[in-house]
Amino acid sequence: MKILVDTNILISAILFPASKPAEALLKVSEEHELVLCEQNLRELREVIRRKEPEYSQDVEVLLVELAYELIPDSYYAEKLIRDPKNQPILNAAILANVDLLITGDKDFLVLELEQPHCITAAQFLENY
Repeated sequence: MKILVDTNILISAILFPASKPAEALLKVSEEHELVLCEQNLRELREVIRRKEPEYSQDVEVLLVELAYELIPDSYYAEKLIRDPKNQPILNAAILANVDLLITGDKDFLVLELEQPHCITAAQFLENY
């Protein structure tokens, strides 16, 4: 399966390595095709730099160690989302034809899309 992991999952995986988001990220990277977009990487670096700068090196190590397909940002909106910062991530997921988008962000979870199906890390671990 092709799976895009949202920025909040990446942040949680770095800050809390024993968490469900970390477990989900590991499972995706080992058993599925991991997809990230440029907006994910920008947000990840910016949030860590601003809130937890001591983890900045861990971010770079994670991005080097993970095998993933990098999707360019897309500002064409097929389906709108409330938070404009999330729009490029949703657009990338739709254009890259990903099966799942794993997130903790309610703005994605309330969309009820068929594809990509938006689910939490806990739902992913329970069902896949």
